[in-house]
Amino acid sequence: MNLTESLLHALKVNGARHIFGIPGDFALPFFKIIEESRILPLYTLSHEPGVGFAADAAARIGGTLGVAAVTYGAGALNMVNAVASAYAERSPLVVLSGGPGARESASGLLLHHQAKRLDSQQRIYEEITCAQTRLDDPARAPAEIARVLAACLRHSQPVYIELPRDIVAAPCAPVPALVQPPVDADALAACAEEVLARLKAARQPVLVVDVEVRRFGLEAKVAELARRLGLPVVTCFMGRGLLAESDTHLVGTYLGVAGLPEITQLVEHSDGLFLLGVILSDTNFAVSEKKIDLRQTIVACEGEVRLGYHVYPGIPLASLMDALLAQTNARDIAAPPHAQPAPYERGLVADGAAISPTDIARAVNDLTDAHGRMPIASDVGDCLFTAMDIDPSAFTAPGYYATMGFGVPAGLGLQAATGQRPLILVGDGAFQMTGWELGNCRRYGWDPIVLLFNNASWEMLRTFQPESAFNDLGEWGFAAMAAGLGGDGVRVHTRAELKAALEQAHATRGRFQLIEIMIPKGVLSNTLQRFVAGVKRLTASPA
Repeated sequence: MNLTESLLHALKVNGARHIFGIPGDFALPFFKIIEESRILPLYTLSHEPGVGFAADAAARIGGTLGVAAVTYGAGALNMVNAVASAYAERSPLVVLSGGPGARESASGLLLHHQAKRLDSQQRIYEEITCAQTRLDDPARAPAEIARVLAACLRHSQPVYIELPRDIVAAPCAPVPALVQPPVDADALAACAEEVLARLKAARQPVLVVDVEVRRFGLEAKVAELARRLGLPVVTCFMGRGLLAESDTHLVGTYLGVAGLPEITQLVEHSDGLFLLGVILSDTNFAVSEKKIDLRQTIVACEGEVRLGYHVYPGIPLASLMDALLAQTNARDIAAPPHAQPAPYERGLVADGAAISPTDIARAVNDLTDAHGRMPIASDVGDCLFTAMDIDPSAFTAPGYYATMGFGVPAGLGLQAATGQRPLILVGDGAFQMTGWELGNCRRYGWDPIVLLFNNASWEMLRTFQPESAFNDLGEWGFAAMAAGLGGDGVRVHTRAELKAALEQAHATRGRFQLIEIMIPKGVLSNTLQRFVAGVKRLTASPA
């Protein structure tokens, strides 16, 4: 076995199912081994940001390792933003980068793709990964690979592995089993006991779930705990889609001033708020109607549990869930009065009226009523806020880091990871960045349905600064470009045309379906309107 094969087997054993990548000269030797060994399938895309987003989405939806393979310098540095998004949103992404060999590194010459120092790339990646290694010693490589992959799984954050190109085929031993640090059993039991006591004493306990629940594969256990305790469940903005297939009392998504008043009140007036796997970000909580006092809140995330000023370090979320389930029986705590689940609008009126984002949500809800749910990948902007009005299903979006360009490559990652046909929501600005990755669908048999929100502008930015002409993007005619990329495209202006296009797209398999939805400027989803109004109110200077 050579070094690259040892690495690939370790990735597969620990959950990786495919590799997304773009080769380059420093990476050609290990790409050759990836292709010829067939240990993991390789999907090549067109631009490194798309590689990172696709691998990230595959990791998110599967709760397992995603793998992005690139070349040194021009490749890896072009993927920094996508990896930063995965780091911020806790996605277990493995970055494999080619690197210079020993002889060329010692030549005294500047090497092509080198930015500053030879190790500048790794130093940059130290800021956006939780562990790094350069595999320049085959004898030490198995232990290094095990260390880095263990960190990736433990923290659910990206890691960086550099493979010098002159060593990728060197003989190498298998990678040993990964070792995770032990959990203090007494501290774990005491923590679970204190959490349950706090919930039992609360008059209105509420469970709020976020991305770490899926990252660590805990949806089934969280659903069981919610059932046993009779807790209403709310997702954060970033946790949209969690528990969508469960039979828990899933009320909806907490959006603060942008959300439904009954959900906002339920969360903000709870005296037993349990934030499980929640990222404490401005996206989730800066738009709260009433500021949430974290000192009165149970927070379990980032490997620790905080109850006010009492902190239990070294408590992984998975271990906490096992301990809570071990200490509970069915309906241990009487269920409080529950808010009703949020209603999602449906019943699109198929007439000649112009299309609004809310109409798109209604149309998608009608489609899923007729044909079943689809996993959804969304970009940022009003398409993401529109997704909050669609029936919850498996869902991924950069809700916190909020980078544009995620949606289309993420949808490809979803189809590769799940085998299911995804629905992609993307704005025209984001599509200009990475929408061209759809051209790779033909090679791999992917056939997503793409809903392209086209208002010829960066409309969400315009809502905050309407006087700026730079928000205008002009007329691109995306639907007409679909055929050249290997798919089918249609432009729609009315609600009747939208309904017909969605039905046709759903009925057509084997080619991607692009529906370019023309939306008048200034027309926003109901959720984004509430969000903008709330942010402006919260940030307004006092009189």
